Amino acid sequence: MIYELRQYTLVPGRRDTLIELFEREFVEAQEAVGARVAGSFRVGGAPDRFTWLRSYPSMPARQAALEAFYDGPVWLAHRDAANATLEDSDDVLLLHSVGAEPPSWERPRAAEPPESVYAATVYHVEDGFSAFFAREVAPVLAEAGVPPVACLESEHSANNFPRHPIRTGENVFVWFARFDTAREEREIELPMVTPRLTGPPERILLHPTARSAMR
Repeated sequence: MIYELRQYTLVPGRRDTLIELFEREFVEAQEAVGARVAGSFRVGGAPDRFTWLRSYPSMPARQAALEAFYDGPVWLAHRDAANATLEDSDDVLLLHSVGAEPPSWERPRAAEPPESVYAATVYHVEDGFSAFFAREVAPVLAEAGVPPVACLESEHSANNFPRHPIRTGENVFVWFARFDTAREEREIELPMVTPRLTGPPERILLHPTARSAMR
C-alpha cells in the first residue's frame, strides 16, 4: 500500500472549520474514486495543525484517484472554502507499508472524537532500517506494552500527481503507537536507535477526529 502522511499548517483559528468541511464533504468523495482516508487528526499541542493519512493500492492507483477527485465536482465546489483555511499543505511524506498496516475501524457517520491518541514517530534513516526495527526495536516496544500498530517507510517513486508537492531527498521510517487515552500515552526510551539515525527524530501526538477510521 502507498500512503501519504499529510501535515497541514492552518490559518489560526480555522482548524475546526476545515475538519467539519473535510469530514462532511471530502471523505466519501475521495474513497469513491479509490483514495482511502485512513486517519484524520488534531495535533496535540499545536492548535493550528491538521494531519491526515491517505492510502492507495499502488502508485498508478494514486494518480487515477487524485486526478478523479481534484478534477471532480466535490473538490471544485468546495476548494475555495478549504484553501481559505490553509497556510501550508506541502508537508507531505510519500510512504509505503512495511509490516503492519495502520489499523482501521468502521467510520461513524457522526460521533464525538474518541479518547484514543496515536504517537507517530518519524525517523530519518539509511536503507535497511526497517529490518533492524522489526528485529531489534519492535520486540522491545512490545515488551514495554507499546507495540507498533503500523510501520511505513519512504516510497521513492516519482510524484505522479505533481499538482501536490511531496517532500523529496529524504529517507524516513514512520511508526505508530496507539493509546486508549491521553493519560496512558508515554514514550519509550530506545537507545539502540540513535546510532542509526541520520537526523533528529520527530514525535507527533495525534488525536483522532470524530470520523477518523484510525480510532
